Amino acid sequence: MRYTRLAAVASAVVLAASLTACGNSEKTVDQQASTGTDNAGALIGVTMPTRSSERWIGDGDNLKKQLEGLGYKVDLQYAEDDIPTQVNQLDNQITKGAKLLIIASIDGTAITTQLQSAKDNKIPVIAYDRLIRNSPNVDYYATFDNFKVGVQQATSLLTGLKVLNADGSKGTAKGPFNVELFAGSPDDNNATFFYNGAMSVLKPYLDDGTIKVPSKQTEFKTIAILRWQAKTAQDRMENLLTSTYRSGLKVQGVLSPYDGLSIGILSALKSNGYGTAGQPYPIVTGQDAELASVKSIIANEQYSTIYKDTRELAKTTVGMADAVLKGQKPTTNNEKDYDNGVKVVPAMLLESVIVDKTNYEKTLVDTGYYKKSDLG
Repeated sequence: MRYTRLAAVASAVVLAASLTACGNSEKTVDQQASTGTDNAGALIGVTMPTRSSERWIGDGDNLKKQLEGLGYKVDLQYAEDDIPTQVNQLDNQITKGAKLLIIASIDGTAITTQLQSAKDNKIPVIAYDRLIRNSPNVDYYATFDNFKVGVQQATSLLTGLKVLNADGSKGTAKGPFNVELFAGSPDDNNATFFYNGAMSVLKPYLDDGTIKVPSKQTEFKTIAILRWQAKTAQDRMENLLTSTYRSGLKVQGVLSPYDGLSIGILSALKSNGYGTAGQPYPIVTGQDAELASVKSIIANEQYSTIYKDTRELAKTTVGMADAVLKGQKPTTNNEKDYDNGVKVVPAMLLESVIVDKTNYEKTLVDTGYYKKSDLG
């Protein structure tokens, strides 16, 4: 009997140990899932707005290359500025089993159903460069300091007019200067940041008469260019020249928030006799340091652009994605300014640089963003 009891106790100990081992094994699996170690090689869906802008092509390529370098699979899609296409692309990526979505939205308010589906399937979402609005299902946001970009655009406009010196001190020019204002697409959250940043700089000069807007068109809704279309900007500039500048009045400055718009604006100006020795182009700003606009700056057409190193934006976003999939908290530096209407989205903001003819080589060529041969 004693031996029987000892054997029973021994068996119970072995069974308990076995059950404990099983429990530990199951807990380890759970821990692995929670820390994302089972996400190695996971599929990541990346959706970009369009191939018609070279910057989005670069963004997509950089994201894909860097994510694949970490061992992830990537489904990269372009929607060609068509909202239903982007909606379908997101639906397909969720169906394919994507573990994370990186979205540069066309209209940040038009994909709430897809975002809810992502949430239901426990798929984290990173908004890329453009804030996704009116949804609680956006986890992180990677972008540049868009208000500062607007400040830089307005500052470069005033510098080109010699109202300000390059160091920000007061320039020699007194004005008044005739300036027209353009803004970005009203369905892109960034556009209002650019506009508000620019107007924070321009308003004192508008108030004291140093600069004036002969068309009287200064409100965002009036000057916004839907989908950032160059043709729309060209048509609006043509209309302004026809309606406001018929009596010999000359445009001396144009606040343009994006290089693609700047090209359209310059085309309209050229058609109306600007770009000659007797009637030079006005000071025209831009953004994104697109190749055509950098060449235009070198040719003394466009005055400036804002350089945003999209390689760094992709690197930041990839770091966010990798951290999330490993169950870690990504690095952010702004958790107060980017309210999407439902929640404040934690953001990582990168820096931008004003580029003009004086510094394009140092900023763009020496850093390897462009080769000198690219610029002709």
